[in-house]
Amino acid sequence: MVSAVNLVEGGTLTVLRDCLRHLRAELDARWTIVALVHDAALAPVPGVEYIAFPTIKRSWLARLRFEYRDCLALSRRLRADLWLALHDITPRVQARRQAVYCHNPMPFHRMSLAEVRLQPKLLLFNALYGTLYRLNIRRNWAVIVQQDWLRRAFQARFGAGRVIVARPVAPDVAGPAPVRAGRVFVYPTLPRVFKNVEVLGEAVALLERDPDWQGRVRVTIAGDENAYARHLKARFGHLRSLEFVGLQTREQMDRLYAGSDALVFPSRLETWGMPLTEAIARGMAVLAADLPYARETIGGYGGAVFFAPRDASALAARMLALQRGQLAFEPASAPDVAEPYAPDWPHLVRLLTADL
Repeated sequence: MVSAVNLVEGGTLTVLRDCLRHLRAELDARWTIVALVHDAALAPVPGVEYIAFPTIKRSWLARLRFEYRDCLALSRRLRADLWLALHDITPRVQARRQAVYCHNPMPFHRMSLAEVRLQPKLLLFNALYGTLYRLNIRRNWAVIVQQDWLRRAFQARFGAGRVIVARPVAPDVAGPAPVRAGRVFVYPTLPRVFKNVEVLGEAVALLERDPDWQGRVRVTIAGDENAYARHLKARFGHLRSLEFVGLQTREQMDRLYAGSDALVFPSRLETWGMPLTEAIARGMAVLAADLPYARETIGGYGGAVFFAPRDASALAARMLALQRGQLAFEPASAPDVAEPYAPDWPHLVRLLTADL
């Protein structure tokens, strides 16, 4: 059983599609794979049976009723060998083995007063998610996270036992040689306070005082999505080299990457940071916040530099150095990850189904 009724877009939907595809590829015909989803058309995989729950996303009450009442009834009827919950919450079920895949790092982010004023709902969301993570977590045979820093956080805060670090993509993506000089920068992001767009705006403001600066910076926020986006647009909208281009489709994002030389990624909180992997695959220069998640995701890529996530002047200096062709990339190495560890989906499937 794969429970994923809340996954409908973005990186989490990719996780669902990859999970079902690899489960079907790795498990023999004796295994029946049943997916509980919002809409079967979102993740069509031959050989998988689907049960759709299109109303679950309408409210948190419906979601909680599903996790703690409906799943129990389903589990008693279907008698699963493995129940894998792909969306953070550990449901109440009866199964030979139970596991939960946790994506959301927000409960581990301590919001400042300024952040609370801009996005007060996130504070409530943090508290709720922290509670939901804790409920039933010790019922799991394994908790699955994407990075080692999240494993340590789950063990320290929630007392999770076996925590598997599972990469959402294969490690050591082999891209072309990194760009050594360039003037077009991109930050694919959403209007969330922890995305730390301010430090990029402050860096551009500093750069525009320098007569040598000829760069352009594109951020995938329109400026009217919420209070945080409006705050960013009011504060930095006058900068001539900072463009608020809005949310992009997958095709538009591909074109945006193709027209850019470097990724700037100042986010203070990520489970993985998929734009880092996407930029590496394209051989782009990467300027990333010096935080554990970024170090893990970037691994041994030779085209990255790091900066303190609140240091706008350090970021500005690195951006100008790239424009001049003088940026010295930092030696990097992929940190070792302790067992249990799954470098890709086939390994994770084998870990979850061993001895069943």
